[in-house]
Amino acid sequence: MSAGDVTRGERSLATAEPDAAAAEPPEPESLVSLRYGDVSPTPGAEAASEPIAADVPAAGPAGGDAPTSVDAADVVGDAGDAGDASDPQADPCAHLRRTADERCSVAARAREHAEGIHRELRAAQLAYDEYQSRAEHASVAADPRTIRTAKEAAQHAFRASRAAARTPESVEAAARDWLTEINRINHFAREAALAATREREAAAQLVTRMERLTVEADGARILAEEAELVCLGARQELAECEEAETGARPAFGLPIAPSVGAETPVASTRLEDGGSLEDVIAASDQPPVVIRLLRGDRATLDWLVAELGGADPAERRRWQIALGGLLEAIIARAIDASALDFPESHPFWAPFTRDQARDIVGALASLSFRFDGLGGWVDDRVPSQRDLSLAVGYAGLDPMRIRQWPTEAETASLFRDVSVAADEYLVEAGGGLTLGELVSLLGRRADELTELWNTWGRVRPLLLAI
Repeated sequence: MSAGDVTRGERSLATAEPDAAAAEPPEPESLVSLRYGDVSPTPGAEAASEPIAADVPAAGPAGGDAPTSVDAADVVGDAGDAGDASDPQADPCAHLRRTADERCSVAARAREHAEGIHRELRAAQLAYDEYQSRAEHASVAADPRTIRTAKEAAQHAFRASRAAARTPESVEAAARDWLTEINRINHFAREAALAATREREAAAQLVTRMERLTVEADGARILAEEAELVCLGARQELAECEEAETGARPAFGLPIAPSVGAETPVASTRLEDGGSLEDVIAASDQPPVVIRLLRGDRATLDWLVAELGGADPAERRRWQIALGGLLEAIIARAIDASALDFPESHPFWAPFTRDQARDIVGALASLSFRFDGLGGWVDDRVPSQRDLSLAVGYAGLDPMRIRQWPTEAETASLFRDVSVAADEYLVEAGGGLTLGELVSLLGRRADELTELWNTWGRVRPLLLAI
């Protein structure tokens, strides 16, 4: 299978939930010599406990005080303060696991604190904008030119009523109505002037508060970023320790590819410092587990879930959801990077090379027309012919080379046979699948995979297994 052979059906692996028979993965008909290894967990490789819930004060209202700040000493303190495990021989990584839990708990509190201050600053900014908007409207109403225009309109209405009057009483009624309207205009003008002054004063009072919150928000953001780096470092140390502990475990019972003989040994690939996923692929004729998963190999997913979750159906479900989240995040990043494969016979894509087509997709994304990964457009936003022409030009190509542009219906299905080359993207950008490399690669999407990062030292060797 080529690097880009990822179909929409295969992408369902990332979100598929285990069925009632998930406790024992069925034997797929397409893989005949499938076997699963009976490997007991290695000490120190068990899944980490749930992250400690952060007790963070909620952000106060726009007029209240800022949330209590997080002590910087808690963020950048010595990781060794966590102490040693009570029985280090039973679990050599216990103290690192506890340190990672503590440091990541501090990072979570720092992040929530920073988000609370940002919400408070945003609320103050919105309130300032509201005050300014009301002050501007009141100023318009109190403007002498507006008042003069209103009085002239009242005078015109009085003259018309007086001209149409047939009795002295009608003339007096018209004059009375005119004077009433003039009084109303004068009263409204005075109220508008007072309102404009009041709203401007209220806005001015917020300026100092906004300046203070801006400084606090910047400081909290920097502190949160430092805390996240400390958390990431602690998790990386834990992952390295767990990988070292799993180095002596038996070979994995990985489901082998049809082209591999039944007696071919399978095992984890241990990368030296600086090694990459590309090195793993170059060293073997068979792709590692993570590449098989991205290519839609359901048997490999079932094996990995069984390897991590054991015989407990609840654990298997938890691991399947966690692994599905990882695959979805990688696929989403591949889409963001326009790592796509295009049908060779498509009337629109065929004249372009793959790199050129990817550049066009990137240009369309910059115009807010994005591929949804399922053959359609995000939010059903379909570009027009003009948008396509602009994207081709932004990609550095000549739109004049396209003799026949797709119709509206053809444009709506422009991505129908396009597939995501997530496996190829991961090989190029994933490095050695270290914790730091993946967190950097996935960006904010990595925030949803905390449970997986807590046990990355156990998961990474399995993903690199061949």
